[in-house]
Amino acid sequence: MKNRNIYRCSSCGHVSTKWLGRCPSCNEWETMIEEKSDKGLGGRGKKHTVSADAVTALNQINSADAPRRLTGMPELDRVLGGGLVPGSVVLVGGDPGMGKSTLTLQACASIGVADMPALYVTGEESLYQIKQRADRLNLNVEHVVVASETTVETIANMMVQVKPSVVVIDSIQTVSTDQLESTAGSVAQVRECAALITKVAKSIDVPVILIGHVTKEGFIAGPKVLEHIVDTVLQFEGEGTYSYRILRAQKNRYGSTNEIGVFDMTSSGLVEVPNPSEALLSNRHADEPGTAIAAVMEGTRPLLVEVQALVSSSGYATPQRVSTGYDGRRLQLLLAVLEKRGNVQVRNQDVFVNVAGGLSLQDPAMDLAVAMAVTSSLLDRPLPRNIACIGELGLTGEVRRVAFIDQRIQEAHRLGIDNVVIPYADKPPTQGTIVVRKLADCIRQLLG
Repeated sequence: MKNRNIYRCSSCGHVSTKWLGRCPSCNEWETMIEEKSDKGLGGRGKKHTVSADAVTALNQINSADAPRRLTGMPELDRVLGGGLVPGSVVLVGGDPGMGKSTLTLQACASIGVADMPALYVTGEESLYQIKQRADRLNLNVEHVVVASETTVETIANMMVQVKPSVVVIDSIQTVSTDQLESTAGSVAQVRECAALITKVAKSIDVPVILIGHVTKEGFIAGPKVLEHIVDTVLQFEGEGTYSYRILRAQKNRYGSTNEIGVFDMTSSGLVEVPNPSEALLSNRHADEPGTAIAAVMEGTRPLLVEVQALVSSSGYATPQRVSTGYDGRRLQLLLAVLEKRGNVQVRNQDVFVNVAGGLSLQDPAMDLAVAMAVTSSLLDRPLPRNIACIGELGLTGEVRRVAFIDQRIQEAHRLGIDNVVIPYADKPPTQGTIVVRKLADCIRQLLG
């Protein structure tokens, strides 16, 4: 039977045998793109033989850790789970200007060696632009080879011939295959190119880093199957007006997804921040009302962050509730608990909450610090110096226990925080800790 063209939705991947103006799956308009299909119906009766060594007993497989290649950047190695695994494919996404190309070029300069150079393939920039970036970052690129190519078959041949220590493709949305007629960046092109690169990478045991574009919603562009094909998905996060960047693992077949790496974007490139707590608290003014220190966990790393709150009389019938770096719905919940259980009257007040440093955190252990910062701003009375708050707030006003309490306390004491407010259920009072049961108790002890 002769081949027939199909139509695939560029938004959700739905396949149809005829063109449709509106996708029946996601209801998006003008997203059906024609593809050439080489899957006819003539092969239905084809028989496949299985060799004797096609299966292996599980207890005979060596489960030793795969050898990893260090990137020369401990923060990146931490997120990867200890380094790059040969044959693995890593997808790095993030908003424009986050530093994806800078990070990968710095990694190439560290990984490349004389007999196995690092291969950097660009489909968006010229080779002159790559050299300009390397000069600006003052990198030693003696063992880095570059190529400007957008055809995936040619890139695959490069990988086999050069035998590099690592391959970087910037970006996967600019790469296309000659087997399809659709344009680069379409669902079919991204899927097929990623599949071919993954196949070649695993056959020659070379780690590959793919840089991916993101949509306006912040998701990685292209089909969802792209994230299923690769072994690791890393997301660069940060605010454009702040210099700090957070590298977070959303998927990792060779390590934990709970680790983060913290970087500082400077004129000389991405600089690792080995002690992010100290950097985030460097500009804090302890005697100002409306500020509190929260001890949060990002993966297995404890962080101390400054929570700022501003409470002022509202000039509108409906007061404003604005939150940056903290969940807005949870802020509404905390304000209701403060009103009902803490006797803190905020119903006619505009409330603004901000996590300093441009971080966006989801740890519920921030609840107590946010509540105390709001109360401090309302009363115009600063919290005691050198004190941190840890605890989740329940709807009845109780301070609930959180995980990793010992690590949070140790991080606070390491940075010179004398006292830490913790929930009653975690541990008995010791030197340097203040145990509270209820939100009202904490308000009375810290603010009178």
